[in-house]
Amino acid sequence: MEGNHSYIRIMVIGGLCIVPKSLTLYTLDWFMGKRNKAVKLTRRKIKYIIRSKINNKSAKRIAAEMKVSISTVKRVWMYWLENREAVPIKKSGRKKKEVDSETRIQIIEIHKEQKLGARRLEKVLEFKYHKHVPHNAIHEVLLEAGLARENKKKKKRRKPWIRYERKHSLTAVHLDWHTSKINRKEVCIVLDDSSRCILAGGEFDAATAQTSINLIQEVLIKFGAIRKIEQVITDHGSQFCANKKDRSGNSESSFEAFLTESGIRHIMARVKHPQTNGKVEKWYDLYEKQRNKFESFDIFVNWYNTVRYHESQLLIRLH
Repeated sequence: MEGNHSYIRIMVIGGLCIVPKSLTLYTLDWFMGKRNKAVKLTRRKIKYIIRSKINNKSAKRIAAEMKVSISTVKRVWMYWLENREAVPIKKSGRKKKEVDSETRIQIIEIHKEQKLGARRLEKVLEFKYHKHVPHNAIHEVLLEAGLARENKKKKKRRKPWIRYERKHSLTAVHLDWHTSKINRKEVCIVLDDSSRCILAGGEFDAATAQTSINLIQEVLIKFGAIRKIEQVITDHGSQFCANKKDRSGNSESSFEAFLTESGIRHIMARVKHPQTNGKVEKWYDLYEKQRNKFESFDIFVNWYNTVRYHESQLLIRLH
């Protein structure tokens, strides 16, 4: 067009007119429609370019062989002529930022209070001090302070996962028994699916159906005025369901009978599938790691409910 000094190159392939997209780099085989990927200049390529130029090869031919631009070949050769050494390769990406001393102290203080890993500490630090520090940098600080250790399994790419949780508290609770490795007591808790709060629980001498009933009753008394429990999620333990049938072919445990009378739906996890009750399983993992740092079970639960930040709560507060 008259007055317009920008031109478009049109490629004709097999009678078809193809207009290359703007700001797209193409390789020397542009007629095949192949786009140029960001080709890195390696040590091997630099040595080959210098050696080829010494042997009087043309820049155009070298560029075609190495799949780089002619200007790159000329730049490597000119640097060699001026300095008699190979052109230095710059590291790609941003320069690594060091964590300042004040932030290091804050990270260690939060870790001692919350007893969380780097990934969750990243969110707590952002919420509490309005500072964004990548969890990898936080992990390095914890490693230097002896508060973390390397885990080879976590260096692999994580699989995508989906968060399943109820929208409102008390609509569903998790119930499970666990034998403590710390004091050999039988531990049972009622964990709210939405808030992760421990609504009731304790350490007992034996795991029984009656204790399970007592814990649900405790929650109904404490929080019944707010909302009645709608669903209880458990495994197939004998404290929650009757695994054996009588002569008439019927099977009903006292726990199941109590839930039916109270109008609560009983959801049982699939056999050999602990992920269904994964929230309470994860809590028992935390219990084994942190319980011995507290004088009693009640103090530990109070720390968990009121002091420790929960990831679901942080997501709500940050957004």
